[in-house]
Amino acid sequence: MTDVSIETQAAKKFNAEAFAMNIARALETSGQALAAYLKPRETGEVKDKPPSEIAEVIKTFSTVAEYWLSDQERAADLQTKMAKAYLDLWGSALRRMAGEDAKPAIEPSPRDKRFKDPEWRSNQFFDFILQLYLLTAQWAEALVKDAEGVDPHTRKKAEFYVQQITNAIAPSNFVLTNPEVLRQTLESNGDNLVRGMKMLAEDIEAGRGTLRIRQSDPSNLVVGVNMATTPGKVIFQNDLMQLIQYQPSTESVLRTPLLIVPPWINKFYILDLRPEKSFIKFCVDQGLTVFVISWVNPDKELGKKTFADYMMEGPLAAMDVIEKVTGELKVHTAGYCVGGTLLASTLAWLAEKRRVRVTSATFFAAQVDFTHAGDLLVFVDEDQISALERDMEAAGVLEGSKMAMAFNMLRSNDLIWSYVVSNYLKGQPPSSFDLLHWNSDATRMPAANHSYYLRNCYLENRLSAGTMVLDNTLLDLSKVKVPVYNLATREDHIAPADSVLYGSQFFGGSVKYVLSGSGHIAGVVNPPAGGKYQFWTNDSPIKDGKLQDWLKGAQEHKGSWWPDWREWLENLDAEKVPARAVGTEAFPPIEDAPGSYVRVRA
Repeated sequence: MTDVSIETQAAKKFNAEAFAMNIARALETSGQALAAYLKPRETGEVKDKPPSEIAEVIKTFSTVAEYWLSDQERAADLQTKMAKAYLDLWGSALRRMAGEDAKPAIEPSPRDKRFKDPEWRSNQFFDFILQLYLLTAQWAEALVKDAEGVDPHTRKKAEFYVQQITNAIAPSNFVLTNPEVLRQTLESNGDNLVRGMKMLAEDIEAGRGTLRIRQSDPSNLVVGVNMATTPGKVIFQNDLMQLIQYQPSTESVLRTPLLIVPPWINKFYILDLRPEKSFIKFCVDQGLTVFVISWVNPDKELGKKTFADYMMEGPLAAMDVIEKVTGELKVHTAGYCVGGTLLASTLAWLAEKRRVRVTSATFFAAQVDFTHAGDLLVFVDEDQISALERDMEAAGVLEGSKMAMAFNMLRSNDLIWSYVVSNYLKGQPPSSFDLLHWNSDATRMPAANHSYYLRNCYLENRLSAGTMVLDNTLLDLSKVKVPVYNLATREDHIAPADSVLYGSQFFGGSVKYVLSGSGHIAGVVNPPAGGKYQFWTNDSPIKDGKLQDWLKGAQEHKGSWWPDWREWLENLDAEKVPARAVGTEAFPPIEDAPGSYVRVRA
């Protein structure tokens, strides 16, 4: 990685000679970036082919275009509206040039961070470019919004694609049309572009011919050194997971141990970042015997592993080990995101088999019904899943970089373009940020497992319907009678709060629905000491209603939901026993936490 540093210097005069030299250096380094892109293609390591998404974009836009072009009067009216908007902008610009006060034809959202620099308003050129862009983006969005007769899924895809295109062509993403970048380029005599092209070449090389945008400086962010440092041992492992038991920090612990099932799409240490952010450390310090599954980062050899395999070799295998280590037949369980979906499926399987293994279930931003699923639905239909399955069949797995890019595209301005501008145009390497470092530490997914999950959950929504079959067993969530703590986050775009609330009604036992402030990650990883955000509770029975209706009777609490959950857990079973040693003679420690599986990078 680059050792580029940024020096704070007093403003200096423009030096044409230095500028020319730096531009030449930037061009030379951009050639290195091109070489890093071409090298794996020349060696055959990467084989380019047209992305399947391109065909999907063309098909979607063709459906929208057909509506407008099928009626000549309708198309003419659309062109007239666009022309009028541009003429209004031109008139406003001319009045401003004449020294008059002219109201902008359009203004960016106050929350849009891209256009915060004062020169977007004070400089007439940049103000004109900004308004021209905003009007064009508004017109493109209206094309989709006002197209009648387009089915909801196609409309959602079209809205998503339009957003990606308009975000990509924003004037803030280019040197000559971003006043802040242009000013820095002149002030530094182009040195920012030299640094930026150097980082670009490094990031393409790190991605083996594909741009892997760095979102965080990896220095001081090493798993097992600066993150995932809660003391513990791996006491069991199989093909799919390592089971970690954490060292107790209290003299006594709750009798019932806790098993955490993280998503296999990401690594478990989101719950064990720096010590002050660690949910796992919080649980240990609160007197819980904590076990955590650390999923393998699978390769092609594990491509045939199914959703049922993940259940059998994951939570079910972990429960068997925990019983032998602690002597407890039952465990408290917690599942995060897709780990929660797997946990809910496991609970339904256990209920059908009449096996009593679980005292309670906690879900962190997890869905069991996908009727109101989030923005990821734009990637889910028969054509897209079939295309993905064809790609996975050849590789055996879905590469983690593809899933990471899908997540980043859901917030492309924040997670893609802001880093393009900062890293490659301004030449500013990102700071060390544990959350974004974890976000870029992607994992692969076995083809069989991922295909089953997409089809049975997102596409056909079988789990809540009671038609999902797992290990030759029909799953029925209404038979799950254990108490449930169902946490949603208010700004979640992956597991929307409405979706989590709606899914609560399918469980057969008592459900405590809790809504946390912030989003899919920050709303969950919110330690009490931080004093951030808030959470809402409502003691009324959960009905098939909207989130806004639930909120009307909800009580707001400041700060973290973690203490509320800990109190809920103890109210279920308050019995305590002396703190347990890690492992047993039958299950001796294999290695220190966080183990070796989590260290494998895609």
